[in-house]
Amino acid sequence: MIWLGIVLLAAIALAPLALSLRRTAAARGRQEAAIALHRAQLGELDRDLADGRIAAAEHANAVLEVQRRLLAAAASAEAESRASSRTPVLLALLVVPIGAIALYLLGGSPDLPAVPLADRIAAAHAREAQEAALIVQLRRRLNELDPHGEQAHQGYILLGNAEASRGRLQEAADAWRTALATRFDPTIAAEAAEAITEVQGHVTEEAAMLFRQALAQSPADAPWRPMAEKRLSELK
Repeated sequence: MIWLGIVLLAAIALAPLALSLRRTAAARGRQEAAIALHRAQLGELDRDLADGRIAAAEHANAVLEVQRRLLAAAASAEAESRASSRTPVLLALLVVPIGAIALYLLGGSPDLPAVPLADRIAAAHAREAQEAALIVQLRRRLNELDPHGEQAHQGYILLGNAEASRGRLQEAADAWRTALATRFDPTIAAEAAEAITEVQGHVTEEAAMLFRQALAQSPADAPWRPMAEKRLSELK
């Protein structure tokens, strides 16, 4: 079934290109343009002769030269145009669908069964509900732990990561703050500061303090250092 859809989409996409082969161009060809230019130059030469700007012998020689050059160029260009004008279009009609199918076979999975949109939405909602339930369980477990213990510290870091992955940056920042109150960690401080900045829309005093503390206690090759430095530069 997917191959039928691919064929239909390819036909729709290439239909304007194919139809262009059946239409006759409305614009004048090169030969007609050359003839028009020839006539205009002849008229200009006749006016120059009438006004006395050129002699009769010069007029005759100029007319012959213009006729020879323009007619020769127009005949050559028109023959070349007729011979090659459709070649690129025909090549595109063949190469484009073949190339598209080849790329799909390399990176696609045509044998996989189709999944209806409703099923995908339902699966996404189920995952969100499962994540929410796990976070509720984690919070309950954290409430039972010593808030100053190492287990609570790691648990609040995990909670912050989970909330951040769901896009709940305020909740993530709150969890990381609690973890930092137990033991300072430069990476967690930088993540908390960035979350606070994203929520507030600017670098707050609290976020700036966390960024500075994180930079002061982190190694020189910490991957988040450029981000923290950039944020602090926004205060200037």
